Amino acid sequence: MNITHNFFPALLIALVTVSAVPTAPAFSAESSAYPQRPVRLVVPYSAGGSTDTVARITGARLSERLGQQVVVDNRTGAGTIIGTEIVKAATPDGHVLLMATPPLAVNPSLYDKVPYVLDRDFVAITNIAGSSNLLVVHPSMPAASVRELIAVLKASPGKYNYGSSGVGGAGHLAMALFTSMAGVEALHVPYKGGAPAVADLVGGRLNMMMANLTTAQPHIRAGKLKGLGVGKTKRSPLFPEMPTIAEAGLKGYEANNWNGVVAPRGTPRAVIDRLYKDITATLEEPAIAERMARAGLEPVGDTPVEFAQYLKAEALKWGKLVKSANIKAE
Repeated sequence: MNITHNFFPALLIALVTVSAVPTAPAFSAESSAYPQRPVRLVVPYSAGGSTDTVARITGARLSERLGQQVVVDNRTGAGTIIGTEIVKAATPDGHVLLMATPPLAVNPSLYDKVPYVLDRDFVAITNIAGSSNLLVVHPSMPAASVRELIAVLKASPGKYNYGSSGVGGAGHLAMALFTSMAGVEALHVPYKGGAPAVADLVGGRLNMMMANLTTAQPHIRAGKLKGLGVGKTKRSPLFPEMPTIAEAGLKGYEANNWNGVVAPRGTPRAVIDRLYKDITATLEEPAIAERMARAGLEPVGDTPVEFAQYLKAEALKWGKLVKSANIKAE
C-alpha cells in the first residue's frame, strides 16, 4: 500500500543501498505477541509542533489497533539528537520508536560527530505524513511574488534577513537552498524554535522565512504574513491559489517537511511489518485523513524500502547543500 509516493531519479536510487526490511508481510508468533506493553513514540521536539501533531493524531488510533497505549514522549534538545540517541539505545523490540524528521538524515553532515549512523543504527518503517514549507514575508516587504522577492534581494545583497528554528533546521536549509538557487544573499537569524521566529516575523523584526504550513496558515489568513510560494512540487490543498516556488520563479526548487517512524536496528522483521500494516491502515481512515488535512498535513504511507530510499536521498541532497554553503551546527 502506498498512499503517496515520491519518485526519485533512477540513477539516484541506484546509488543508494536499501536499508530496510523486506516489505512482504511476515506474520508469526513474534508479531502476534507484539506489543506486550505500551509503545513509546519518541518525538525529538516540544509539544505542539507539526511533528508532535502527527504523532498524536496517528498514535491515538494506533493504540486501538495495537491493543496497547502509544505514549508520545517529547524529548527535545541538540537538534533532535537527544531523542534520537534514546531510541538508538533502546531494546530493539518495537516498544520504543522514533518520529523521524529531516534532521535525522541531515545531522551527520551538520555536526562533526553524531552518536549514530543512519543505516547502521535504524530501520525504516514508514513515512507517515508530509507538510509544505511556505515562503512567507512580512507585509512590509516590497514583493508580492517569488520573482519580485528575488529581484529585491538581488538589488540589495545582505540588506534583508530571514529567521529559522535554528542552524541546520528544516527552515534554515530550505531557505539556504532558496538563496543558493536564486543567487541572492540574506542574513540568517537562528532562533531556538520555529514559534519565536514566526512571532518576530509577524512583529516585523524579520523580513521573511520558510515556515511550516501548519504554523504559517493562520497568520496568512489573518493578513499578518504574505505567502509567496509552496516548497513542494505541487500546490497545497489549503492554498490552491498559491503557486509552488518552482512554478513561481525558481525552477527545480523543492524542500519538503516529512514525519516518519523508524525503529532501532535489530527490531524483528515481523514487528516492523506489523507496525507498517497498522500505521498505513490508520492513514487510510477518513477521520484521520481529515484531521491531518486540517493541520496542513498530507498522508504518505511509504513502504519500509521506499522510506529507506527516501532517507538516503534526503541525506545526499542536503549533505551536498550543507557542504557547499559551509553550514555548521552551533
